[in-house]
Amino acid sequence: QCQLSGLWRNDQDSLMEISVLRDNGDFHGQYLTRVTLSGGCAQVSPLRGAQQQLGGEGWPTFAFTVRWDKFSNATTAFVGQCFVDAGGKEMLSTMWLLREAVGSLEEDWKATR
Repeated sequence: QCQLSGLWRNDQDSLMEISVLRDNGDFHGQYLTRVTLSGGCAQVSPLRGAQQQLGGEGWPTFAFTVRWDKFSNATTAFVGQCFVDAGGKEMLSTMWLLREAVGSLEEDWKATR
């Protein structure tokens, strides 16, 4: 079984810490990104999410959002699944979608990455 709570590092050397999951699957934590839209220094940002509650088997799916409010007017939504590889190492496989604020409806086309 894969445990979502704990400290995770991605291939861009960013860190994510997830608190202990609540009984209903909700969790919170913080994300320390090494990659910023502005090219600035790494910043800690809050995250909130939920994990699918499974019985004792299976690989849980999850979703969370990160507010980059300390250095950017953007929010990122992540979805993923937790796995354990053949060597016993836990791994998160995720996809993300970032939404940056724009000044008008005409600029909406460039707001999502």
